[in-house]
Amino acid sequence: MSDSPQPYRVLARKYRPRSFRELIGQDAMVQTLGNAIRRGRLAHAFLMTGVRGVGKTSTARLIAKALNCIGPDGQGGPTIDPCGVCEPCVAIAEGRHIDVVEMDAASHTGVDDVREIIEAVRYAAVSARYKIYIIDEVHMLSKNAFNALLKTLEEPPAHVKFLFATTEVNKVPVTVLSRCQRFDLRRIPAELLAGHFAHVVEAESVAAEPDALALIAQAAEGSARDGLSILDQAIAHAEMGDGDPMVSAAQVRDMLGLSDRGSVRRLLGLLLEGDTGALLGAVRDQYALGVEPLALMRGLMELVHAVTLAKAGRDIASPGQSAEEREALADWAAQLGFAPLHRLWQLLLKGHDEVASAVLPIESCEMALLRVMHAATMPDPGELARMLRDGAPAMVAPASGGTPAAPSSAPAARLPATMQEIVALIDRQKPLLANHLNDCAALVSLSPPDIALRLTHAWTHGDFKRDLEQALNAATSGTRWVVTLAESGGDQTLLEQEQAGKAAARAEILETPVVKAAIAAFPEAELVETDRPEQWSAGQ
Repeated sequence: MSDSPQPYRVLARKYRPRSFRELIGQDAMVQTLGNAIRRGRLAHAFLMTGVRGVGKTSTARLIAKALNCIGPDGQGGPTIDPCGVCEPCVAIAEGRHIDVVEMDAASHTGVDDVREIIEAVRYAAVSARYKIYIIDEVHMLSKNAFNALLKTLEEPPAHVKFLFATTEVNKVPVTVLSRCQRFDLRRIPAELLAGHFAHVVEAESVAAEPDALALIAQAAEGSARDGLSILDQAIAHAEMGDGDPMVSAAQVRDMLGLSDRGSVRRLLGLLLEGDTGALLGAVRDQYALGVEPLALMRGLMELVHAVTLAKAGRDIASPGQSAEEREALADWAAQLGFAPLHRLWQLLLKGHDEVASAVLPIESCEMALLRVMHAATMPDPGELARMLRDGAPAMVAPASGGTPAAPSSAPAARLPATMQEIVALIDRQKPLLANHLNDCAALVSLSPPDIALRLTHAWTHGDFKRDLEQALNAATSGTRWVVTLAESGGDQTLLEQEQAGKAAARAEILETPVVKAAIAAFPEAELVETDRPEQWSAGQ
């Protein structure tokens, strides 16, 4: 009689790491553990935290193997590279070692469950070097259970080690955290996940397009387990040809309800061009192909984020990125400023949240994108205020899509008519020049765009006439200013006027009956300036 075939094991279980070398994306943690084991500086409690599927429980089991491995000859000690063939390694891997106890805190939350552990830790390990307790999702323990564990956790017997794993470390009491050596397991980068999946499909005798593996890695969001589950589904979904199954990018997109990158780029292009009819048609085409409205919004957000990073000069190349996509990102980054990109992001983020909770998702998606189209190119509040103040031309929004219409007629920008206005205007871009203008320039005449000044002190940072003309030209949208420097004449400088005003105010105050009486009563009193220059007070 032939042996019965082995039951199928899902990829997430079949390819669970059996050694620290197979644990991807956690190099810093592995190095720290290796150094601690080699130097004999082992903590009595470890806490592994991170998002789902990054290897928290697998790491706990690997630590258990590393601490209890005796080597193929039975003479080995704790090692960062457990042999995997000795009895402790095999028994721990199969989950049957009597001295390695795994407990799911989600189903054992009470103080009675912890009390059993407290009673058992007093007894030495039966056959292993260390008695190890692995508590998964430790944050699910009750408050009383945590309190009962504290004393044992702080001073456990030398033969006991505690290994905790949690996805919500913020729910673990600080008193427990302070008694553990904490390891924050990182999200696994998409590039590493795609490479790992390539090894898996090769071992499974399955062919897969690189773009397909890249899509799966991106959908996994840093979780190896989630990615392997998606890959399992993709292999089952793949078409059988003459040879091995073939996992294609198109099939993965269909399976996950994703829009391909080319379609998202076209959609963003229509959004920026303001073509309402084409935009709504493209959205409905994607919906007919099975793309979820939420996935569509997310794809647009990812694209806007990528354009913003490109604008900031960051290298955003990814394994599945085509030359066309890189070129499109570079073009948008060159054409769009940071302010429009930030508004696009905020509008898409708001639309994403609306679609996620909407009763009518596709309709909400269309309305959100129409709002983005008509609002993304509007000036920000600061720019709008400047346009209203200076009389700059306002853009007329298109009635039904298309590019914005020509500027409406508006009065010419008002030029500064006083010395104070000129100083305030220059201070926005050239504060050092504005300060010299305020303190050391007397106004002889002003007939915008002509101005004549007398300098009381020389400008030591360049050519004053040229620098002031350039600053005024830039501040007044290219108006050609002519600056003349006179040898004599002119009013007082603004600083001199301010000082003269203070002196007059001081003299006026000193002449008031109250102040005269106060000074007469207190001859040594003097009038001092308060924090507010326009106010004065008498004091000693």
